[in-house]
Amino acid sequence: MTAPPDRLLRRLEWRVLRRLDGRLQGAYRTAFRGTGIDFDSLREYAPDEDVRHIDWNVTARLDQPHVRQYTEDRELTAWLVLDQSASMRFGETPQGKDSMLTDLAVCLARLFTRGGNRVGAVLYDNRRHRVVPPRTGRDHVLRLTDLVTAPTPDRGGGSTDLAAMIRLAARSAPRRGLVFVISDFIGEGDWAGELTRLALRHEVVAIRVVHPIELELPDLGLVLVEDAETGEQVLADTGDPLFRERLREEVAARESSVDEAMTRAGVAAHRVRSDEDLVEALVEMVRRAKRGRR
Repeated sequence: MTAPPDRLLRRLEWRVLRRLDGRLQGAYRTAFRGTGIDFDSLREYAPDEDVRHIDWNVTARLDQPHVRQYTEDRELTAWLVLDQSASMRFGETPQGKDSMLTDLAVCLARLFTRGGNRVGAVLYDNRRHRVVPPRTGRDHVLRLTDLVTAPTPDRGGGSTDLAAMIRLAARSAPRRGLVFVISDFIGEGDWAGELTRLALRHEVVAIRVVHPIELELPDLGLVLVEDAETGEQVLADTGDPLFRERLREEVAARESSVDEAMTRAGVAAHRVRSDEDLVEALVEMVRRAKRGRR
């Protein structure tokens, strides 16, 4: 049975966020900046200014060089794009992929709202999508927790259209901000291209959640393997050395393909195992984010 939202949030605040504060001493507050920049006004260009700031369209119309002025939005808006498809429901609680997604989402939401920042969410499965407008405060995190932990009907309907999920996120977040895409990235569509387009406007962090069995299948003898998204079933002999070697090669090729796609998209990419310690995973994300800014 899923814990009530208030109990889950209190547990994560006590067991994860308190430890995270002790380990990072607030470093996560500056690791992900995501600052928004809004157009404010136009003014005439001064001779000592950088010519790259000139608005050439306005300059051509007015026959006088002008530059754009911007105001910096100090309030961070973070978005959580959460893949709730069938493949994310693989694994038993508390070490299933959906359990890790829930804990990541709740912890990230609370981390950012504690500093007065706003957090919104896109909850996506094959046939049901929900957009939660960004707000701040603990009550908002409780509402998000309630939505994320609500039972998701097993609707089937084929592989997840990850490209559509990312496009929905782009439409939902018109202003520049920080976007966390939490998914196993198992699905259809040109998600890499959509991720690239999303990263042109936002600071994007892709968190790929994987189950240990997806990386190394144990010897379980003859088992019936079912694709969580398509329902296709195959009888596999997991003790067959040739089968295991072929599976390792397929896993290595898939991991390499996903890594290359993330690199091309220009996003900060992290892989988190569903049995991994959440504090260690978050600490590593922050450390990599800070190294990337040097």
